[in-house]
Amino acid sequence: MDQDGGGDQVGAEGSGGDAFVVLRPKSPGGFVFASPHSGAVYPPEMRADPALAEASLRSAEDALVDRLIAPGVEHGATVVLARLGRAWVDLNRDPADLDPALIDGVADGSVSARTAAGYGVIPRLTGDGRALYDRRLTLQEARDRIARAHAPYHAAVADGMAAARARHGEAVLVDWHSMPARATQGVGGARGPDVVIGDRHGASCGAELSRRLRRSFEALGWRVALNQPYAGGWTTQTWGRPSDGFHAIQIELNRALYFDEVARAPGPGWSRTEKGVARVIADLLAGA
Repeated sequence: MDQDGGGDQVGAEGSGGDAFVVLRPKSPGGFVFASPHSGAVYPPEMRADPALAEASLRSAEDALVDRLIAPGVEHGATVVLARLGRAWVDLNRDPADLDPALIDGVADGSVSARTAAGYGVIPRLTGDGRALYDRRLTLQEARDRIARAHAPYHAAVADGMAAARARHGEAVLVDWHSMPARATQGVGGARGPDVVIGDRHGASCGAELSRRLRRSFEALGWRVALNQPYAGGWTTQTWGRPSDGFHAIQIELNRALYFDEVARAPGPGWSRTEKGVARVIADLLAGA
């Protein structure tokens, strides 16, 4: 299946090839925005189970997050957006986190809990829990995907962070995601939060960044949770090194705010969410 659901990107110079796109502002600041899961391109060589519905294949995507965060480039953020879909390769996983239950040639042994559950760097399952393949993958297939997508994407993030720190003495990575409504039900109330901010329990960035983002989202009337149920993934862990001048924070937006998960299209709250996220971004990057 070969689907391309990326939105139009304007207001900056773009580059990156088929795996990702980098939007570079005319006057870059100290922030890098990243969306590792908003890609919707699935190369034909993926050879997913032909019986798998497209909705299942795409169920783990952070739908439309690329469009929501694109305004960051107008305020000085370098924006790195995945194009290849999460089911092809998960850019927010350790590239060494290979699943022996899926990939021939990977030794059995200790794997992360997420990989054991089917969600390693090359996922075994869809976001809604179905098998992605009716076959096993070769180790070379897995390595090729990592080389084609994971490595260059993270090289682009690293370039942006190094340049931001060189300009400003510190660099901030904001890793943007979305979450299905069902994932947060019962967290902080029956409905769950609209936004989850993850700073790895205070380890990945200065406390003021978390507080500032929380205030901005709450000013929209949105319910905000901190680190529950998402404290930050591999990217946040990798770049959350305040003592080295690198700060990282993860933001999860509830898809119920803006997305119709059945129709896979913008929902009735799209316009309000688009404007709200743009306001948060403008507040965050003001003077950055």
